[in-house]
Amino acid sequence: MTSQVVTAGAARVADLLRSAERAVVLTGAGVSVPSGIPDFRTPGKGIWEKVDPMEVAHIDAFRSDPDRFWGFYSQRFASLVDKRPNPAHEAIAELERRGLVRGVITQNIDRLHRLAGSERVIEVHGSIDWCVCPECGGRFELERVLEMVEGGPPTPECPACITPLKPDVVLFGELLPEAAMAEAHALAQEADVMLCVGSSLEVYPVASLPGVTLASGGRVALVTQGRTPYDAEAEVKLDGDVAAELQAVLSALDAG
Repeated sequence: MTSQVVTAGAARVADLLRSAERAVVLTGAGVSVPSGIPDFRTPGKGIWEKVDPMEVAHIDAFRSDPDRFWGFYSQRFASLVDKRPNPAHEAIAELERRGLVRGVITQNIDRLHRLAGSERVIEVHGSIDWCVCPECGGRFELERVLEMVEGGPPTPECPACITPLKPDVVLFGELLPEAAMAEAHALAQEADVMLCVGSSLEVYPVASLPGVTLASGGRVALVTQGRTPYDAEAEVKLDGDVAAELQAVLSALDAG
């Protein structure tokens, strides 16, 4: 990684991580923007600017009109297959390798944290890696599902049940996976520092996690563009490009 000019903010984040014993990272869509994946709500650019999520990304939409649902999701999944981690993902993985953070809680389904080398990744909204059969519980890898879509009907079906497959991601109208949220909540409650990267911290229940850390006596640092509900309570906020900001934090750590 190239070294970055160390700002006072980056130095402060480095100090927080250096002194922490139980730091954790929380990430949102903004951490993947440098990989060429648009976020959801940025005016003029966000995914939900172009389509109504209640019509294409709600569990009821999947159940009532799987062809329309998959018309959206097959394109989205295909667009994510070749995406690769960017320096922000790599910096977060490096923080874990150095023993400075205990793991990553992510709202993202793009699997880029794991591809970057992060080992403890709690994907609270699921992952594009698999699709599941609601009838028999069969699991199918993303690449196979995309082959089904390319070579057949718009909706991939379970070969055994002839039932539409569902992406193993949390849709609107669904609860987050209980085990993942329990692990995320425990990490947030134990954290003495939570580093929030690329998230507007507006989508609940994940958006409540920084509050859990604060209520337990921990501190919050923000690396994200745009306002969040936690700006006033954060120890420090870096609002530049997430990849450059995190590389600057690594440079500050290297400088001692």
